[in-house]
Amino acid sequence: MKKITIISSLCVLFLASCSLLDTEPQDFVTPSNYYNNETEMNTALNGVYATLANTTLYGGNMLGRMGLSADIGYESYASDFGSVGDYDVSPADAKVLTFWRDLYDGIGRANMLIKYIDKPQLDETTRNNIYGQALFLRAYYHFMLVVRFHNIPLILSVPEDGNRESVQTPQSSTRDVYLQIIRDMEEAAPLVRTAAELQSPGRVSQSTVYGMLARVALYMAGYPVKEPGMYAKAKEYAQKVIDTGSHALNASYEQVFVNYIQDKYDVGESLFEVEFWGTNEGTYTTTAGMVGRNNGIGCSSTNIIGDTGKSVVDLYGYSIGTIRTTPYFFSLFETGDLRRDWTIAPFTYNTTTGTKTELTSSYIWTRYCGKFRREYELSEPRSTNYTPINFPLLRYSDILLIWAEGVAADPDNHSADDLKQAYEYVNQIRRRGFGKDINTPDTSVDLETGDKNYLLEAIKDERPRELGFELLRKDDIVRWGEFYDRMRYARSLAAAIPDSYTSSYYVSARRTYNSVNRRDEIWPIPTYELGVNRALVQNPGW
Repeated sequence: MKKITIISSLCVLFLASCSLLDTEPQDFVTPSNYYNNETEMNTALNGVYATLANTTLYGGNMLGRMGLSADIGYESYASDFGSVGDYDVSPADAKVLTFWRDLYDGIGRANMLIKYIDKPQLDETTRNNIYGQALFLRAYYHFMLVVRFHNIPLILSVPEDGNRESVQTPQSSTRDVYLQIIRDMEEAAPLVRTAAELQSPGRVSQSTVYGMLARVALYMAGYPVKEPGMYAKAKEYAQKVIDTGSHALNASYEQVFVNYIQDKYDVGESLFEVEFWGTNEGTYTTTAGMVGRNNGIGCSSTNIIGDTGKSVVDLYGYSIGTIRTTPYFFSLFETGDLRRDWTIAPFTYNTTTGTKTELTSSYIWTRYCGKFRREYELSEPRSTNYTPINFPLLRYSDILLIWAEGVAADPDNHSADDLKQAYEYVNQIRRRGFGKDINTPDTSVDLETGDKNYLLEAIKDERPRELGFELLRKDDIVRWGEFYDRMRYARSLAAAIPDSYTSSYYVSARRTYNSVNRRDEIWPIPTYELGVNRALVQNPGW
């Protein structure tokens, strides 16, 4: 399958500064001398996309090392103790700083491309498509920032060269940032290609835009903005995706993730994904990531197995296994739900025999994230540092859950037909989870039809079952206003671990949940940024 390889040296073309507020030029091509033709415009656009794959973001740190699994999983990687990964965060945290810095770098690249969008002679359809993708990505990067920091600077133009005062930018209110994100995405939607035309969820399609708009509206309806009228907008945007007719649930939950691992596009299920390719080894620089390497099933043994000539890591793929699960998440799955043993690995690798060792119910805290299993990789030999596995940003099952939540949580929606349809969408997801036919009602797994409150609580349980370890859990419980209470419950479970259990993963669980405070709903504004942008104000509690 064709991939877009982004040579790392090209990325510095596009405002590749170290911070939103750095004004010293670091590029080797003057922007005014670039953006002359379609090739250069697409190269610039690739640079905007490249932000997603940064090791500070989906290419590394976010994959289990920034505490985003919240109450369903904890970080057990000792090298990250005393950081955002185990909620022992400070405003000087390096991962928080590079998250902020690289997203604003991506915003800067998008703004530069937008500035010169009319420079070359292009077919208007081509120009609009490039512009729409850049506009969406700028909005998406602002979305990633506002969710984690709330009040942030909105950067919608290229700062004047060398003018430090021009980048002394105050924060906009969280609500205003959301409104700008929605404006940008709504403008982008009709400009980009449809999913049916594109056939590549690694690029932005109309389904990508409307689907992400649905998520944005859902978040805006909840904490901290709390605009319940946005639940109806979330449903409206989700309906636009459904109405395309281009998307459907894959009949197999397991296959959804095997496709990501094996670089097989599934346009029906996957609306947007971060693409990775190769292992960053050899003559050409590729865009490999760490999916499965960071957030896979722990595997580091180099023992040679029998007469195979292969080590354990050759067989299954090296992984530092940063994420382990909690008893709460394990118990959330009902008997017969096939998603549990795919999401939460029920085994470890025997480093002596090379076989898989099944885990008993007494070892819940030790279980790894199982969604991104390197043993399914097609390339050999498998690298210890990088993987070609793609990472999901938006799946069709999430669209159905957003539609259903838009009905269940909307105080103004009293439609019996909408409520019935919302139950059906949730039940379709449940049927797949239990290995049933998606479109055939089944009383053994379907939710009994009840009122909106019952449905909303059911959705709150169904989202982690369906989307666990896809970096959405912390965002969900924050917008529901339930972050601290749910993390306190996880703390009580960790506190119940017997003192005689001294292995490092038990220590990690206690560390993580004992460190959580109410202020951890959001991250602090990085100290470095406060130092260079005098207009910034630190977040409450930090």
